[in-house]
Amino acid sequence: MSARAWESLLAWYFVTIWGSGFLATKIGLQHAAPFTFLSLRFAFGILCLTVLVLVLKPRWPATRVELGHVIVAGLLMHAVHLGGSHYSQYLGLSAGITAVLLSVQPLLTALFAMRWMRERLNALQWAGIVIGLAGVTLIVWHKIDVREATWGALTAVAVSVAGVTAGTLYQRVYCPTVDLRAAALVQFLSAFAVLAPLAWFVEGAAVRWSWTLAGVIVFLVIGASLLAVNAFHTLMRRGQATKVTSLIYLTPIFAVVLELLMFDVVPSLVSLAGIAITCLGVAMVSWTRAGKPV
Repeated sequence: MSARAWESLLAWYFVTIWGSGFLATKIGLQHAAPFTFLSLRFAFGILCLTVLVLVLKPRWPATRVELGHVIVAGLLMHAVHLGGSHYSQYLGLSAGITAVLLSVQPLLTALFAMRWMRERLNALQWAGIVIGLAGVTLIVWHKIDVREATWGALTAVAVSVAGVTAGTLYQRVYCPTVDLRAAALVQFLSAFAVLAPLAWFVEGAAVRWSWTLAGVIVFLVIGASLLAVNAFHTLMRRGQATKVTSLIYLTPIFAVVLELLMFDVVPSLVSLAGIAITCLGVAMVSWTRAGKPV
């Protein structure tokens, strides 16, 4: 498989799984509060990764400084990002508003990458960022109810956006060569150490056990936290931060498709128009002035 084909496969895998994760998270939160649900998710992830690293023996962070960078990146991306996004839904923020606010990330990434990572975007790419955000808004417009947007929920989703943006750029700058398998175990342990006490003291660690909850956790750990996140960071190492994070614009599309397949929720004409506009925006971010992929 050529490098271009491999990168395309990773990109579409990430978009598909990340988009499906919104629905899986919604189901999981019906069985446990956010910090408790995330603690279960990371506990299972630690179990899986422990077996994996014992077999594969990946390279561990060589110095305390490198280890510290891995931990910081993991706390931002896992504890802060997921904790904030999960809690916003738990507090009643609709999936529509959550998706729109989280889709601000590519725009923030572009601004920070231009300022601190010396990335340069042309006018077409900037237009693509704005168009992609507009398309996402149209996709979820039928679900948006501003009355659900309490200050607590908005604060939680704002923390989530800040966490994933900072964590993504932090890992690219300070952990460019770390073995992603070893880093994932370190980051899962760090996130669990922070979230488990919150689950116990804030939420009482109450869980409504079921096979549905188990299936959701397996899907989110193996499909999303392990494979999709590693695919995302692999793409980050190969291309522009802005171009890669623009893929996040595509994730609500898969949420719409899954709702149609699983719950027979037919998307509106406005949502279909949003899908087309979002795809156009991502294509504009991913192509240079000369019309060749960057």
